[in-house]
Amino acid sequence: MKKLIALLLSLAMVACLFAGCAGDGETPTTEAPTTEAAPTTEAAPTTEGGEQTAATGSVYYLNFKPEADAAWQELAATYTAQTGVPVKVVTAASGKYSETLTAEMSKDTAPTLFQCGNLAGLETWQDYCLPLDGTAFLNEMTTEDFNLKKDGVTYCAGYCYEAYGIIVNTALLADAGYTVADITDFASLKAVAEDITARSEELGFSAFSSAGLDGSSSWRFSGHLANMPLYYQGVGADSATITSDYLDNFKAIWDLYINNSTCAPAEIGPKTGDESEAEFGTGKAVFFQNGTWEYNNLVNDETKAFFMNPEDLTMIPIYCGVEGEENSALCCGTENCWAVNAKASAEDQQATLDFLYWVVTSDEGTKMMAEQFGPIPFKNAKESENVFFNAANALFAEGKYNVAWAFNYTPNVDSWRQGVVDALMAYSTAGGSWDDVVTAFVDGWATEWELQNG
Repeated sequence: MKKLIALLLSLAMVACLFAGCAGDGETPTTEAPTTEAAPTTEAAPTTEGGEQTAATGSVYYLNFKPEADAAWQELAATYTAQTGVPVKVVTAASGKYSETLTAEMSKDTAPTLFQCGNLAGLETWQDYCLPLDGTAFLNEMTTEDFNLKKDGVTYCAGYCYEAYGIIVNTALLADAGYTVADITDFASLKAVAEDITARSEELGFSAFSSAGLDGSSSWRFSGHLANMPLYYQGVGADSATITSDYLDNFKAIWDLYINNSTCAPAEIGPKTGDESEAEFGTGKAVFFQNGTWEYNNLVNDETKAFFMNPEDLTMIPIYCGVEGEENSALCCGTENCWAVNAKASAEDQQATLDFLYWVVTSDEGTKMMAEQFGPIPFKNAKESENVFFNAANALFAEGKYNVAWAFNYTPNVDSWRQGVVDALMAYSTAGGSWDDVVTAFVDGWATEWELQNG
């Protein structure tokens, strides 16, 4: 919220990924600076009742998400006013978290709280990650599904999760004569999309917003959509190679996007993420692949020229024709994991743990977390107004399986994704061969793995 190398990306993202994720794809996996200080290996002390002892230190949080900066600044000021403990929040620029973290960790006044979003990030920063087991903060968690562990030890706490899929304007879908209940797999999604395309002039809208391959949008496909074949192949941290399995499914959903869109396939190259969002937000398209982070952009962002009704929004899984996909949920995961600096002073470590405990238990903290991040896996979490999270939770309640974020294991993520984007561009806009997309996926993965792992 970091990949298998010492450089990396997100949520790029994208997202980015995501961007949400557009900027969320950036992850702290650059080479950690070396210092002479020995890493602390014991968690900060707690009382027998589970509450942390009083801290006399200070907190420095290097924030990962620019869109949450104002909220964190306000929360930090509130905590300082209540406790007298200084809390400084510095927010890295979008796409610059890795290099900012590396630079800040080299300073005498390094962050005491930072982002370490996946196992690759943990490999890089483990000496700087305080073991969290037994702390009052971690004892407030309701699930460890999103935490990062090594050798059974918890080093990073996944403080929220995100989900992505196909966002739906249900009002437009109804105008076309359908409901989300009519879409249960790829075949039914394809039938609905192609019918909308056939009647687009009559209806006044298209099926999908543009699948732009500009850098502000391409992470949705080279990262998030690419996750579909990676997930179904079972790609993991030790996957030095991948196969072409499920790339026919990737082709099927990609072709559906670009052939039933607000623009012709040849026009997608320069289309941006903002353009795709605006097409959806202004009622020019029924479907828009993106994530939970888009909720405020569509509903509450006063800088936009549109305000969508939350009652007209939901999110469905990305269907691509895989057997049994009618039982799939959204793609849920996180790159949003907190790590406490093991090389900070004991006083600053304790102050940081105390601050985290307050964030996830207090009314002020849980309110901000719900507003900014949606569901958080802590006992005192508040419900979110984000309808996309409601859709994700509803699918889980039905027993649907999670499509986990296998794209987190991409080697040399930026380079591999660029190869995929280049191949998609040639295929979609210049009459290129799909075989080149397969080559970019499969051979590109092996090449980048070798470069990364030697």
